[in-house]
Amino acid sequence: MSLRNCKLYIIIDKRTLKNRDIVRVAGESAEGGADIIQFRDKEASDGEFLKEASRIRTSLKGGKVFFVINDRPDIASLVGADGLHLGQCDLPLERARRIFKKGFIGISTHSPEEAYRAENEGADYIAIGPVFGSKTKRGLEPIGLEKAKEVFRKSRIPCFAIGGITEERIKILKDAGIPKVACVHAAIGNKKVFNSVKGLRKAIGS
Repeated sequence: MSLRNCKLYIIIDKRTLKNRDIVRVAGESAEGGADIIQFRDKEASDGEFLKEASRIRTSLKGGKVFFVINDRPDIASLVGADGLHLGQCDLPLERARRIFKKGFIGISTHSPEEAYRAENEGADYIAIGPVFGSKTKRGLEPIGLEKAKEVFRKSRIPCFAIGGITEERIKILKDAGIPKVACVHAAIGNKKVFNSVKGLRKAIGS
C-alpha cells in the first residue's frame, strides 16, 4: 500500500477513548476501513505510552494499515511504527528523522503557509486544519474550506483534512476536491467504532 493511496486516517486519542480497550478500538478501526491509524496520548508516562503502542503495533502487524505514533520519534522507532506524526510545537522534522529513520513523517499544519513550509522541509504528508470546528482543537480557529482547497490544490505530497470531519461533511470536502480526511471523534467518539469507521469509509470511498 502506498501513502498516496490512503484516504481515511483514524486518530486514536487516549482522552477520547476513555476506558475502552485500545487494541480492540484499533482492530475495529482497521476492520472498518482505516488506511492509517495513529496513536496519540498526551498524558501517559514514557513506559505507559511504550506499552500501549507496542500492543497496538503487535495487533496490527500483517494487516494493510499503516501505524503512526504521535509526537514521540523514540517510541515510534522502538515499536517499529510505519510513521511518526509531529505538531508545530514538537521536535523539528530534521531532528526527529535522526531518531526515527525507517518510516514516513507527517506534520500538523494550520494554515497554507505552515503546510508549504512543512512540505519544503521534507514532510512526507501533512494534516491541514481544523477545517471545521473541532472538539480536539478548541484553541484553534477553523481555517475554512477555501484555504484547505488551496493547500490540496498546490501541495505535491499527500494532504489530509482534519477538524470537525463527519460523514456529512466528507461529501462537502469531496465536492471541493479534498479526497483525504483524518478523524478522531467521528470515528472513536462512541462505542460502535467499527460502524463509525465503516460509515466514514463508505463516504470517502475506496
